[in-house]
Amino acid sequence: MQFKDIVGQRDIINRLTAVIDSGRVSHAQRIIGDERDGSLQLAWAYLQYLCCEHKQHFENGELRADSCGECPSCKKISQLVHPDLHFIFPNPPNGSSNVSAEDYMKEFLDFMLNTHALGTLNDFNDTLSGDVKTSMIRETDAAHLVKVLSMKPYEGGWRMVVIWNADRMNAAAANELLKTLEEPLPMTIILLVDNYDKKLLPTIESRVQTIKLKAGSEKSKVEDNPEFAGMLVGWLRMLFKLKMKELSAQVDKMAALNREQLKLFLQYGLGTMRACFLATAAGVECHLGSGDEKFDSQFPKMITTNNIELIESAFDDAIFAIERNAYAKIALMELSFRISKALKKR
Repeated sequence: MQFKDIVGQRDIINRLTAVIDSGRVSHAQRIIGDERDGSLQLAWAYLQYLCCEHKQHFENGELRADSCGECPSCKKISQLVHPDLHFIFPNPPNGSSNVSAEDYMKEFLDFMLNTHALGTLNDFNDTLSGDVKTSMIRETDAAHLVKVLSMKPYEGGWRMVVIWNADRMNAAAANELLKTLEEPLPMTIILLVDNYDKKLLPTIESRVQTIKLKAGSEKSKVEDNPEFAGMLVGWLRMLFKLKMKELSAQVDKMAALNREQLKLFLQYGLGTMRACFLATAAGVECHLGSGDEKFDSQFPKMITTNNIELIESAFDDAIFAIERNAYAKIALMELSFRISKALKKR
């Protein structure tokens, strides 16, 4: 996961990379925000940048820096196989008092990869046929974490922990974790990720640095825009046939939007593609709102693990081009060809 894969939150990302570059990394941080706004994505990309061997820095653009995505560390973290990367998350009791996140680790890592870390706790519990009301982070989870952190890191670098939905910790788990937060080991970072403020024990809250994501990223601001929905569907249909005359006319309509509206339209399109992917990969309910029931039911199946990264990259590049005052029709035609090609890779 790279920062460029996250929609929005650019100011926060740039502050985080600046802190890492300065070497002043806090050992315990709390990321508060909705999953759909990228809270778990941010934790994932943050750790990948922290450990990246060839960090990239940009003079122009929305991002000041990002991980390279190619070094051994980046590849391991992006695939969630780094031996010093650990996760704690709410898990159902499953009839045993000793159950812990370790019992569901494979399912959780698959869930993260399949949803690009945009799924919710409800979505995860659906994959387990579990009840979210009984899922929690228990003392057994915290005790396992303390044990893991007492060992030397396999690769001699950072020990990394992500506690997802940290607000679901029970009191025993929070108290078990407290000593680790009070007396941090060197080269250890713990990221607590949750949706709600003021639901952790005050003793935990006082020992973590808080990062609050902007509520409602750009992708959700245009979620219910009927004009954008109709325009997007008309354009996507053109991409299957690629009849240049009709496609050119459709692109002209899109290019007629003013620059800010066009940027919002592209963000709307990217958000729609991600919603389709979640519907395909994790069974998350998807409401495209195009007004065409057949399209709404069939199109999400076109967005899969085989093409979602190509599609995200194409939209990100188009948004960047528009922000840099590129000629709109050229940027949109390039986007059209790239999306058309990606859709064939499903």
